[in-house]
Amino acid sequence: MSQSSFKPSLGLLDATMIVAGSMIGSGIFIVSADITRNVGSTGWMMAVWLLAGVMTMIAALSYGELSGMFPKAGGQYVYLKEAYNPLVGFLYGWSFFSVIQTATIAAVGVAFAKFTAYLFPVFSEDAVAFRLGGLPVSPAQLLSIVLIVLLTCINTTGVKNAKFIQTSFTLTKLLSLFGLIAAGLLVASRATWHNNWHPAWTIHPLTTKGGWEAYTPMAALGAVAAAMVGAIFSSDSWNNITFIAAEIRNPRRNIGLSLFLGTLIVTIIYIMANLMYVSVLPLQAIAGAEKDRVAVAASHVIFGHAGTMIIALMIMVSTFGCNNGVILAGARVYYTMAKDGLFFRRAGTLNRHGVPSFSLWLQCLVACCWCLSGRYGDLLDMISFIVVCFYMLTILGIFILRRKRPGAERPYEAFGYPFLPLLYILMGTVFCILLIVYKPQFTWPGLIITLLGIPIYYGVISRKKGEVLSPGRDIL
Repeated sequence: MSQSSFKPSLGLLDATMIVAGSMIGSGIFIVSADITRNVGSTGWMMAVWLLAGVMTMIAALSYGELSGMFPKAGGQYVYLKEAYNPLVGFLYGWSFFSVIQTATIAAVGVAFAKFTAYLFPVFSEDAVAFRLGGLPVSPAQLLSIVLIVLLTCINTTGVKNAKFIQTSFTLTKLLSLFGLIAAGLLVASRATWHNNWHPAWTIHPLTTKGGWEAYTPMAALGAVAAAMVGAIFSSDSWNNITFIAAEIRNPRRNIGLSLFLGTLIVTIIYIMANLMYVSVLPLQAIAGAEKDRVAVAASHVIFGHAGTMIIALMIMVSTFGCNNGVILAGARVYYTMAKDGLFFRRAGTLNRHGVPSFSLWLQCLVACCWCLSGRYGDLLDMISFIVVCFYMLTILGIFILRRKRPGAERPYEAFGYPFLPLLYILMGTVFCILLIVYKPQFTWPGLIITLLGIPIYYGVISRKKGEVLSPGRDIL
């Protein structure tokens, strides 16, 4: 027998672990290499991480007001629909389903498989298990699919099991990361630290061979924007907790508080991890780390030959917990869209465990297709532009809703309003403009994917109108 509504079963600790656990995947172990190649100095590398952290925390604090106003499943989709109109909400939901959430699940799953190969080489990403219509499929891709299917299956059995995995795995990876940072700082080299900070603020491209040429002033801004793509992706998915608002106890309080606590914890960890990197590795070694695996290079310095295995285990734990949180949260968006008549009707039903199992399996199918495509990593870079655009639209929605609904209940008001929300919009606008000018490959693909949702939306609306005359047909 299916249930008709979600059951609030997640407390503040669970919610905070979903925020932090969804944010920390494999990015912090890898993307500092690309950031360093773009900006070429320790000061600017740290500035990129700090800027991404500040933007994330401002956004999280701003979303607290919206989560208090609309403590229901769907999160950002609901906020955009209420602030603007159903089309804007649908465009977000469409982008979320087609790429943002599903490609993230695929990317995190493949990262889990890649590092599993350190312990079990049979899962190598360089091997070919078989060919699918001429497309080579590696054991790493197959393992990532198995992981996604397994976590989806666990999530269909109810929030209780998913909550246990999320809380236990997130606490484990937080403690492991703090342990790695502490161990690194204990063996830090004073000479390495000194050399990496002199000069600290000379921005230039840093090649793996050590050469560099100075940027023009505008190109330097473009380099910072390109570097921030990785940092923003590593800090993303913090908003997943808003999607499961209907399952949070005392959501008007706990969602905003968990957003603040979760993003604060992760921002501190990211800054400390990068301080650890520059204390044990020369800047050139960070930029030229094999396959960008900076944490592996640092761990070799800290733990010797055992370092690779230690980092592999840490990333396996990290990505396993991360994917559980992302899979858990994503399906609630499709559920709410279905309730609005903008998605498959079956996606708007709950199974006997009180979870949207059809939405979970549909999400699983698309994510597995991205695993097989081998293009998930490129797409994630390309959608950073559109993700930030949607964040800006949502935060701008706070101003719109204060005008449209001045008397609405707001148990929590955006911290620093209007200055901090405006600051995020300003920072996001500068980031997006610089990407358009200097890194257009990061902008137009995501924009095209989003705009494809417009004809789909009007097609769905047309079918809904037709359904009034001919009831019983499924939506989409």
